[in-house]
Amino acid sequence: MQQPTLAYRRYVLIALTLVYALNFIDRQILVILQESIKLDMGLSDTQLGLLTGFAFALFYVSVGIPIARWADRGNRRNIISLAVAVWSGMTALSGLTQNYWQLLLARIGVGVGEAGGSPPAHSIISDYYPSEERGRALSFYSTGVYLGVLIGFLVGGWINHVFGWRMAFFVVGIPGFLVALLVRFTIREPKRGMSEINHKDEESSLKETLHTLWRLKSFRLFSLAAGLSAFVNYGVGNFAPSFLIRVHSYDAIQVGTALALITGIGGAIGTYMGGWFADKFGAKDLRWYLWACAIPAILSVPLMLLALTAQDSQNTLAFLFFGTLFAASYLGPTIAITHILLPPHMRAMGSAVLFFILNLIGLGLGPVFTGMVSDLFTPTYGTADGIRYAMMTTSLFAILAAVTYSVAATELLKDVNEMKQK
Repeated sequence: MQQPTLAYRRYVLIALTLVYALNFIDRQILVILQESIKLDMGLSDTQLGLLTGFAFALFYVSVGIPIARWADRGNRRNIISLAVAVWSGMTALSGLTQNYWQLLLARIGVGVGEAGGSPPAHSIISDYYPSEERGRALSFYSTGVYLGVLIGFLVGGWINHVFGWRMAFFVVGIPGFLVALLVRFTIREPKRGMSEINHKDEESSLKETLHTLWRLKSFRLFSLAAGLSAFVNYGVGNFAPSFLIRVHSYDAIQVGTALALITGIGGAIGTYMGGWFADKFGAKDLRWYLWACAIPAILSVPLMLLALTAQDSQNTLAFLFFGTLFAASYLGPTIAITHILLPPHMRAMGSAVLFFILNLIGLGLGPVFTGMVSDLFTPTYGTADGIRYAMMTTSLFAILAAVTYSVAATELLKDVNEMKQK
């Protein structure tokens, strides 16, 4: 296969980032709509947590493993294209639901579709970009999270205010079919291991891949740390619209605009800077890929607490911007060090296992935990302070994430040397 030009490699990266942004538009659109849905369907915060977190995550992570296995052997571009069409269709279908259970099933469908997005995309990017550029490339791809949040919050907030929450699902779901066609007909499936020196075509069984991952103590630790970071991000982020509505009396348009700019831009900057920082310092010491996750996690804690306790909404938004920036830094470096540790034929599965742990802990438990604590605190403190104290409790888990990343760094070099000897 002819080596791709720099311009084409950048096109592939941008196109896959667009796919990831769409992934998060469809995933997070429910968050900006949840207060309207709660009133319409008479739901509790725990039920909202299940809708935006656990129910989605359970199927997302479960289906992700067999799809990643398929991606390590099959055509990754075609898998991504099919996945986009499935999750976009299920998002549009969410606008037709009439009760909680129907909406829950539609969200499960979105989770099943989105399971086919990231692991194949990570694998493709690692074939187009060598290890010394991979942290930045995967972090650029990961900015799709916050680009999706930005668009989802902005579009969702405005459409919800003018046309209602059902129309918002149609507007963000239907364009996905065009993106699916874009992927299928403009991205070339790269040769596996193309960016590696002296790479040999190999295959491994699922058992071998899982055994390799389990043997890497650093992977076990930093995947848990990533899960704890995601626990905070989803637990706090999914209830940020509710917090601004209940505590600061924002309406749907104000919430959508504020969080689109704060979470979208702040998160995107933090995500890319995490990868840039990791590549720059990790060139001399690979442990910086994990320290680049631990340090921002610690810095995010006081900023999040200040955001949640500030009485003035402008101060809340300012602290939330910088808290989100630091909290978002972990994703790109974590994916990059996973792919540095693993050979090309194990990378899609490595990403799937990482995302299994990350999303089961983070997306699966974070929003449910915050919702349950909010429901527990509300009878005593009221709806405003109930959600405030619940989000403050969740934000403290970033300390545990930072400690776990730091411990993982002490095991990393040993694991890297062991994999080089294989």
